[in-house]
Amino acid sequence: MNTPSKSLYLIDGTAYVYRAFHSTDLSTSSGEPTGAVYGVGNMLRRVIREHEPDYLVAVFDAKGKTFRHDLYEEYKANRPPMPDDLRSQYDLIKEMVVAMGIKSISIPGVEADDVIGTLATAACEAGLTTYISSSDKDLTQLVNERVTVIDDMRGTELGPSQVKEKFGVRPDQIIDYLSLVGDTSDNIPGVPLVGPKTAAKWLSAHDSVDNIINISNTLPGKAGENFRNAIPQLQMSKDLVSLKLDVDVELDLEDFKIAPPKA
Repeated sequence: MNTPSKSLYLIDGTAYVYRAFHSTDLSTSSGEPTGAVYGVGNMLRRVIREHEPDYLVAVFDAKGKTFRHDLYEEYKANRPPMPDDLRSQYDLIKEMVVAMGIKSISIPGVEADDVIGTLATAACEAGLTTYISSSDKDLTQLVNERVTVIDDMRGTELGPSQVKEKFGVRPDQIIDYLSLVGDTSDNIPGVPLVGPKTAAKWLSAHDSVDNIINISNTLPGKAGENFRNAIPQLQMSKDLVSLKLDVDVELDLEDFKIAPPKA
């Protein structure tokens, strides 16, 4: 009889923060906003209650720019700055996470997704079953038989077959898929007129962007012309959407156990 593997839950803390901020409007008697703090606390308690993870880590974006800004100056340039009402809660949220007995990680120069990717890869090699709690489609590139992306708020789980069903490509094709369609939320350029259906169709037929480049002279219409014109930028787009899997962070399972809450 096989013993079930231990489970590691990796929380996209930054996504939790924004989701809580936009869904919960609370403040103290003196007017200090606290809705995001309250919301994130509830979301984490729900994960612990419903999933009973063996190990749990909340990962947050660090302040400042990342290596992707060095690759592309316009990366995320279309995003407004963090609202003041949220900025005042950000450090409080991270303090609350630690007080709840949950390991909190943020590493300058990279994004939370890169830390999650590094930990998920290490956990896979260690034989753990890993769940990534996030609604970020970039993280689906990590999905395999041991890694699942879950969105507790929507009640969805994305394993390999669900990724294929949702995007029309395999998890190992997500990087190429995103480089073709682009990502407006991160200001990453794609190929004009190449949307999800066309990208999935091309990757289904040719397997990779490199193979599509090799036959690009046969691609018909304006989309084909746009692809040929976009070839010089495609590697940059791939680099931007590819998660960094060698961040300097350790898979310290003892440290990732949920500790008794601090008074």
